[in-house]
Amino acid sequence: MGILDKVKEAALNQFIEVIEWLDDSKDTLLYRFPVAGQEIKNEAQLIVRESQAAVFVFEGQIGDVFTPGRYTIDGGNTPILSKLGAWKYGFNSPMKSEVYFVNTKQFTDMKWGTSNPIMLRDADFGIVRLRAFGAYSLRVSDPGEFIKEIAGTNPHFQTEDIDGQLKRAIVTEFSDALGEMKIPALDLAAQYKEVGESLRAKINEDFKGYGLEVTKFYVENISLPPEVEAAMDKRSSMGALGDAQNYMQFQAADALRDAAQNEGGGAGLGAGLGAGFAVGGQMANAFGQQAQGGQASGVLCPTCGKQNAAGVKFCSDCGGKMEVGKVPCVKCGAELREGAKFCSECGTTQEKAKCSNCQFELAAGAKFCPECGTKTEAAS
Repeated sequence: MGILDKVKEAALNQFIEVIEWLDDSKDTLLYRFPVAGQEIKNEAQLIVRESQAAVFVFEGQIGDVFTPGRYTIDGGNTPILSKLGAWKYGFNSPMKSEVYFVNTKQFTDMKWGTSNPIMLRDADFGIVRLRAFGAYSLRVSDPGEFIKEIAGTNPHFQTEDIDGQLKRAIVTEFSDALGEMKIPALDLAAQYKEVGESLRAKINEDFKGYGLEVTKFYVENISLPPEVEAAMDKRSSMGALGDAQNYMQFQAADALRDAAQNEGGGAGLGAGLGAGFAVGGQMANAFGQQAQGGQASGVLCPTCGKQNAAGVKFCSDCGGKMEVGKVPCVKCGAELREGAKFCSECGTTQEKAKCSNCQFELAAGAKFCPECGTKTEAAS
C-alpha cells in the first residue's frame, strides 16, 4: 500500500459514522450536527429519535427530511440519494452535506401578554383599555419550511430567538379577534376558552408559513383599567346594600344610639343632644319618604282608577270593590280581570255572542244555538 493510500484511509477513518442528537435542553428548536468538513462516511448510521426530525441540506438545498428511526447512509436505499447530485457517481467518495436536527416536541408554558393597553369600544363602559396575558404551546409542524423561513443556517436556534416575533403576532391577532367578537367587558371572564380557541385558529393561519403550529392557547386574564374596576366595585357594593331606604334608617338609628351614649360633660351633652335632634330630623325625613313611597306604591281602583293603599278591600273614593275575580279568556284561556272587555294577551273581545233568533248567550265557538237550534255566525 502506497503512502497516498494510507493517508486516504486515515482520512476516511475520521469521518462521522453515527449521526444522532441527544437533546439536553428545554428550549432548542434546531441543532446543526457538527460534521467535520461536512463529509459523511459511506454506511454511516443516522439515528432519529421520537419528537425529532433530521434534515439533510446539500449545496444550500434541502435534500430530504427523516422521521424517527434508524437509517444507513449508502447509495441504494436512502431516499435522499435520489435528490442529491453526489450519488450519481456511485457514492465512491464521502458525501458533503449539512445535517440539521429539528425538535418537533411541544414547547409548553410559553408566555404572551400585551405590553400596551388595547383600546376597545364596550357597550357598558364606552371606550375601555384592556390588558391581557396568558400562555401557549408551540411545535414545529414542517421542519423543512421552518429551516427555510426562520432558522436558515443558524447552527443553534432556540425559542427565545423567535419569542418576540411570535408575541407581536399573537397580540395583533388578539386585538383583532376581540374587536370582531364584540364581547362585553363584564362577560369576558366567562368567554376565555372561546376567545382562546378563536385566537388559536387565527394565529395558526399566520404561523403556518413559518412551519410552526400553536397546539394550545390559553387566556389567563383580561383586566380593565383601575378606574373602571373601582366603578365596578362601587356598583357591586350598592347592589350588596339591598334596599337603600332601609340602610339609611339603620345608619340613622345607629348614629342616634352613639349620640345618646355620649356623656362628655355639658358641652358633650349639648353636642350629643344636637346630634340626636339632627339624626331625629333625618329619621323623620326618612320615614316621611318611606310613607310617600308606600303611597306611591298603592293599587288603583278597577272601577274609578283612584289610587288606594295596598290591602284595602273597597275604594276610598267610589266604594267599589278592590278585589276583582279572575276569569279565563274565551279564546286563549289567559287569566283576565273580571269584567274585562278585551283579552290582554290575544286582544279577543270578551263579550259573549248571542243567538240572532232567540238572543241566547252562546259559548265561544258554538256553531248552533243550544236553545233554538239556529245556525250561528261561527258555523258560516
